[in-house]
Amino acid sequence: MILDAFLILLGLAVLLVGGDLLVRGAVGLATTMRIPPLLVSLTIIAFGTSAPELVVSVTSVLEHESGIAIGNIIGSNIANVFLVLGLPALIYPMSAHVDGLRRHGVAMLVATAAFVAIAYGYGALDRATGGALFAGIILYVLFLAYMARASRGHDPVIDEVSEYTQGEKSNVGATLLYVLAGLIGLPVGAHLLVDSGSALAAQLGVRPEFIGLTIVAFGTSLPELATVVAAAVHRKSDVAIGNVIGSNIFNIFAVGGAAGLTGVAEFSRPSLTLDIPFMIGAALLLAAYIFFRRDIGRISGLLFLIAYAGFIAMLALGTG
Repeated sequence: MILDAFLILLGLAVLLVGGDLLVRGAVGLATTMRIPPLLVSLTIIAFGTSAPELVVSVTSVLEHESGIAIGNIIGSNIANVFLVLGLPALIYPMSAHVDGLRRHGVAMLVATAAFVAIAYGYGALDRATGGALFAGIILYVLFLAYMARASRGHDPVIDEVSEYTQGEKSNVGATLLYVLAGLIGLPVGAHLLVDSGSALAAQLGVRPEFIGLTIVAFGTSLPELATVVAAAVHRKSDVAIGNVIGSNIFNIFAVGGAAGLTGVAEFSRPSLTLDIPFMIGAALLLAAYIFFRRDIGRISGLLFLIAYAGFIAMLALGTG
């Protein structure tokens, strides 16, 4: 059990480092090839920053551990709202009075509604439903590209993904090494995580989703948490909230779509009765703050963290 826990942590570390190296290497190569920064932001960076979640979910489906894949998507979206926004709000209140957040909030609700419809109406992610979800991310990226060209102001999601393009070096040797390290590290980390996670779930006597909802979701949300904490310290609430919205959209459309296109991932009864309703609540709560332009202050941040702790407690107690 201790060895499996260690291998899970090792797998997470390899995943996160591999994903970061892959994105930075790809951005460096794109810069060398003089690809427009906007195109780099909306493709390489947007998809690359979701690489850990995507590779974990695809690997889980391939290894017939669909519970980890489903749990990873749901758990990451829950953690993004309650943990990734809750903790930084204790540092500095985040304002939702940002132009452009509402349209991305609508996109997040559409993505959530599509995922919920598949879960309760179809019961599984497969090629048909996965293809539909992946079509959603293509349409969303095209929408981002249109808004970037049509809008004269800043866009909170586009500004967030564009952060990676600042200051990247174009040394070809280094960038190729980064890409190679990322391409090797991501599947190795995912394999360690999925194998050790399923083994640990069996030893603990819990459903596989538990590992995806807790350890995997928390680990793959660490980059978002670090970004949002830094944004809160520098009082950049637009980047903070835009980061979470963009991540949740990509988790459902890109990660869920890729998982379905890879194989079949069925939704378990506990997922339908506890996990997904909690994810719906998180999405609706964040949307309410955005649409009514309410600050996520320290009290709200504390309540977010309490909600997240309550969710984890319910999972640990086996009520899901």
